[in-house]
This record gives sequence, C-alpha cells and structure tokens, in this order.
Amino acid sequence: MPINAALRDYLKTRRSVGIGFLKDPGPTPEELSEILTIGVRVPDHGKFVPWRLILIEGAARLEAGEKLAQIAKRLRPDLDEAGLEIERRQFLPAPLTVGVILTPKPNPKASETEQLLSAGNVCFNLSHAAFAMGYAASWTNRWYGQNVEAQTMLGAKGGERFVGFVHIGTATIVPEDRERPSIDSVVTHWAP
Repeated sequence: MPINAALRDYLKTRRSVGIGFLKDPGPTPEELSEILTIGVRVPDHGKFVPWRLILIEGAARLEAGEKLAQIAKRLRPDLDEAGLEIERRQFLPAPLTVGVILTPKPNPKASETEQLLSAGNVCFNLSHAAFAMGYAASWTNRWYGQNVEAQTMLGAKGGERFVGFVHIGTATIVPEDRERPSIDSVVTHWAP
C-alpha cells in the first residue's frame, strides 16, 4: 500500500478535546450516520458484534444529567448543590454523546477480554471519525459508566456495561499537545 501522508500526520498529532470545550453544532444526521458507520468498523474476531451504541443528544442530555444527579445524591447524601450541578451537566455542553456498551458473547473463539478490546476500539474509532468529519471528540468513562444503577438508567441491560462515552461537537479551542512517553521508555525487544 502507498503511504497515506495525511492519515499518518493526523495520527501523529491527534489530540482529544475535553468535553468542556465542545459546543454546537454537532453532526447532522447524515454526518452522524457516517461517524457511526466508521466507528463500528473495528476488529471483531468471530464477528460477534460484542458492543452496541446509545446516543444521548438534544433534550435527553439534560434529562440524563438530572437522573445522574438523583443517583449521585442517593450514593452521596452529603453532595451539595454545586456537586449536583456537575452531575446534571455530565453530557453538556457537547451536543452529542455516544455511549459504547460491551455486550459480551460467551465463545471460545474470542475471550471477553478480546471482546472488551473490540468495544474499546469502537470508542477510539468514533473519535477518529468525528475528527475526520470536522468535529472534535473526547472519550471518557466516569463514575456513571461503572455504577450499575446509572448504567441501567442509561440503557445497559443485564450482563452489559459501558466501556466509554464519546462526546462529540465543535471545538472551541485548539488543544495543546501534551508530553508523550519516549519510545525507548516503553518498548523492549523480546529475546529468548
């Protein structure tokens, strides 16, 4: 295959844009369809499709945030109004959040770990697709992605769990790059 310089350069400079720096507009329905199509084009040994997606957009962002605040208050009765407001805004200001759920399928061909990695790849591919379509993205997984009650409220079913939330919108900043590990510090050569 020939070198794809544009893709190489993008991958060398890719940087997430935090949810607080994402705003309207979000993807149009046609753009979203393309982002989702690209997002699910990931390794999936055995073709099990061990993941599914939940879209949180429009007024549903506020409703989901209000329900998260109620759950958070039950979990932490001492949570003050400022803390509750943080929970209410978990899906704001980004115009779209895609929740990626692991739906493991027991099979000797692909362990649950392999299926989890496939779902994680969906999160990362959604981020790449958003950037390719001219938007920015941030992949997170906060407390509500680990809490069973919150996961259920957000649409997970028995045996499923969220592996990430990909927030997508228009960037309000150009993020500065952060220091990356040197290759020498993280790579070794195997030797018998």
